[in-house]
Amino acid sequence: MSESEEEYQFEYEDSDEESEQDAEIENQYYKVKGEKDDNPEEALAAFQLVVEMQEEKEEWGFKALSQMVKLNFQLGKHDAMMVKYKEMLTYIRSAVTRNMSEKKINKILDYISGSDNAELLQEFYMTTLSALQESNNERLWFKTNLKLGGLCFSGGDFARLKQILKELHKSCQGADGEDDVKKGTQLQEIYALEIQMYTEMKDNVNLKSLYERALRIKSAIPHPRIIGLIRECGGKMHMTEHKWEAAYTDFFEAFKSYDEAGNRRRISCLKYLVLANMLAKNDMDPFNAQECKPYKADPEVVAMTKLVQAFHSDNIAEFERILRNNRKTVMDDPFIRIYIEDLLKTIRTQVLLKLVKPYTTISIAYLASDAALNIPQDEVETLAVGLILDGVLKGQIDQVAQVLHLAQSSESADKYAALDKWAGEVGSITETLSSKLSTH
Repeated sequence: MSESEEEYQFEYEDSDEESEQDAEIENQYYKVKGEKDDNPEEALAAFQLVVEMQEEKEEWGFKALSQMVKLNFQLGKHDAMMVKYKEMLTYIRSAVTRNMSEKKINKILDYISGSDNAELLQEFYMTTLSALQESNNERLWFKTNLKLGGLCFSGGDFARLKQILKELHKSCQGADGEDDVKKGTQLQEIYALEIQMYTEMKDNVNLKSLYERALRIKSAIPHPRIIGLIRECGGKMHMTEHKWEAAYTDFFEAFKSYDEAGNRRRISCLKYLVLANMLAKNDMDPFNAQECKPYKADPEVVAMTKLVQAFHSDNIAEFERILRNNRKTVMDDPFIRIYIEDLLKTIRTQVLLKLVKPYTTISIAYLASDAALNIPQDEVETLAVGLILDGVLKGQIDQVAQVLHLAQSSESADKYAALDKWAGEVGSITETLSSKLSTH
């Protein structure tokens, strides 16, 4: 046998041995993966064996370590989890493909993000970002920074969040410093986080600018949850400006997006759009919309459904009873609570205008009574004065006699003049007939 043939035979036999070893490691990995839920502690030791079976870092060790990270997290072993995660990250430099490392780390990021331990999450994200500096994986860097930004938002650390947003914005700009239109999806994700921050800070100037910029992006294909966040914050912005119709439109769009994403925020947005609808004094029942109908009987929404019915029927007593008896689903929402006084003023205004319509003089005491508005007399006065100043009511208040004097509208005056004329004509005809009958 020639030297070259001997060399080839050696390499062939060596390749067979490696192939058998790889198959053995692969089998060990899948065997443990199939049984890990039965005994997580034993699975940890078995996955460690997979790592040790490798002669050098490769795919199965990487996958085994990712399983160990998740198992340690499940078991509450956070220190051990971080040790294994740091070991796993050493594989992304050269041991596994870019696609595999991105896929696995993405899954782990999503998995760990369910934790309410802010310190753990911060360490996790910072460890990931540190490892990514060497691998130059822009997509993973972007996603990790977004998650870190979300953590800062939840913790109210707006100074740090602004710095993260600045870095994220920079990654989506071209050489000219302008937003890269090709990165519309990433830009909308940044805007969604920034808009939430300015909503929380009650900074309507920056919020309005960002909201309009976010809606102008046409090249994006964002997750519906992102559209939901932008539209919900837009609705809240319009509410602060008392632009009820615009708020209703945004909350409706947010509700539809959250519903498409299967996000629980859809219930809150459904409540908000009902609130905006009532404040806009719309006659339309929002639950008639096809998208809203399936939620009409939802336990968290039923109270709002009943509020709408009481509102449209001008039933103040029932309206206030619903508010009192449904504190958890209505009044405990801090956003709804801000607008309860506006809502009560709206329905009281409707009822007041209906009550005074047939009269030229009506007592403040009656309007304040249980049979009418069921509020103190001074509140009735304040409400009436506001309506008179706004030109909705034509009249004046006699504070001494505690009565409201109302001037007839031109329409009413014309109506009563016509009735007087008709009555006069009937009287004249009656007199004529009576005179004729008496002469016969």
